[in-house]
Amino acid sequence: MAESEPVLVQVGEKRGCPEDEEKDTPSKKPRVENNHQDEEEPEGEADDGEEENGETFADMMKHGLTELDVGILKYVSDHEGFSGILKERYSDFVVHEINKQGKIVHLDDLSIPAEAAEAPQLPEETEVLTEEQKKQLGELQLFRNKEGNVSIEVIDDTKEKRTLVHKAIKTQFPGLETKTEEKDGRKLIVAYHTAGKKALAAPRKHFWPKNRGSFCHFVLYKENKDTMDAINVLSKFLRLRPNMFSYMGTKDKRAITVQEIAVLKITAERLAHLNKCLMNLKVGNFCYKNHPLKLGELQGNHFTVVIRNISGTDEQVHKALTSLRQTGFINYYGMQRFGTTAVPTYQVGRAILKNDWNEVVDLILKPRPGAEKEFLVRCREEWAKTQDPEASLKKLPNKRCVEGQLLRGLSMYGKKNIVTAFGLIPRNNRLMYIHSYQSVVWNTMVSRRIEAFGLKAVEGDIVLKGTTAHLLSAEEAESHSIHDIVMPLPGFDVIYPSHHVGKGYRELLSADKLDIDNMRHKVKDYSLAGAYRRIIIRPSDVSWLLHICGITYHNTYGRQVLLTF
Repeated sequence: MAESEPVLVQVGEKRGCPEDEEKDTPSKKPRVENNHQDEEEPEGEADDGEEENGETFADMMKHGLTELDVGILKYVSDHEGFSGILKERYSDFVVHEINKQGKIVHLDDLSIPAEAAEAPQLPEETEVLTEEQKKQLGELQLFRNKEGNVSIEVIDDTKEKRTLVHKAIKTQFPGLETKTEEKDGRKLIVAYHTAGKKALAAPRKHFWPKNRGSFCHFVLYKENKDTMDAINVLSKFLRLRPNMFSYMGTKDKRAITVQEIAVLKITAERLAHLNKCLMNLKVGNFCYKNHPLKLGELQGNHFTVVIRNISGTDEQVHKALTSLRQTGFINYYGMQRFGTTAVPTYQVGRAILKNDWNEVVDLILKPRPGAEKEFLVRCREEWAKTQDPEASLKKLPNKRCVEGQLLRGLSMYGKKNIVTAFGLIPRNNRLMYIHSYQSVVWNTMVSRRIEAFGLKAVEGDIVLKGTTAHLLSAEEAESHSIHDIVMPLPGFDVIYPSHHVGKGYRELLSADKLDIDNMRHKVKDYSLAGAYRRIIIRPSDVSWLLHICGITYHNTYGRQVLLTF
């Protein structure tokens, strides 16, 4: 990697972090998904205070979901392969986000950014209020005024003078609003709090300089924790809802990852203060901007990967990695896209698209085989036995996980209003389900396309001209390569290949009792516009080093590959 990340000092997440503030559409244009790291991951559970049990992704997948189940069937080459251990340690898999400017994201600055200077007040703005009026307004700002407002009579009453008073109050006393009232023939300017005493509980809404961007952007470094888990931890310490955060993509759990995050109206000081409290997380590179981040805005990801205990000859390894460099790989959505339990996330997504809300609840909450945290097992068993959301919710030590949010919604709104109850789950998590369904369809159809036509462009394939999808003629196909070809994720704003693979989309969705010509949902959030994704990704700057490593976890000497791209 170009830079090394700071070593995390593990102070212990559960010791508490003193905080004195805060309580608590899909794009209409089809997106082009060129990056080869999934933008979303399965539901994340809130940090529950238990230590990591060292469970690997393979352990969690013992319930039987395989690559074949999610349409991952084909290879780009026919050379003899080799085997090795991926992610034997979480530090064997390092991911740096590449932002939309094409820059690899690093955490290399923990300092607080200097604030832009406020515009200087004009002399008349500072002199228009008397010292007594300033004292009264200061007490009102701190809720020490029993009247709940301050009235100011303008002596030389003109519109210009009243405007100066209004401006002076709002500038010098953030959080106060003003209005003009008439009493006994006199015009008074009345200052008051717009949100009453709730303003003290949520100061970020009221005491935010106008010249500061509304969103604090920062870099999140995390170890062995997925993005939603990390967001839940930050939310807990800051006493925010998770949907106050935005990001361009979620990253693997069993890895070291670095990515950009944005949060609405939280200062860099408060975020930096969390570095004293967090374990396996660190934040920095703060700046203020006027916009959040959106899923899919990233250009891609930079990977540094160690594959341990390599089998096969040196020639086999070099042939395989040369193929990666020259041809690339099929841009399948990976296994983490589909969940780590016996109920794949795409099944939930399919039920959402079918408006089968009872099925949605059942799929999320029902008991299942395979490795899960004990408190989730108890929660599911309680739900299966009683169908009582409040009793099931009591089995969860932390309510921020998807199951907890759904149960809380069912407790509040009842089983006859599941759509509203489901809405308590953070939006990105909800959309993850339907995107998972799109992903399994895409994987399946790409495998069929490669099975039918191999790795060459053919008539009826789709390429992008700018942001417009175009069907290739036989003549045009001769001048394009497989690296130009995209396949659609199903939606109402995409076209499909004109060869027989395109018809396969309709057949696949029809078998799932979905209408490919009607991908608009009754709930706008769940309408699918669709997107295009390249079939083959050829990573840039692929390099590798094959060498003998020392004693491994298995007390044997072995070969390993250090791969970057």
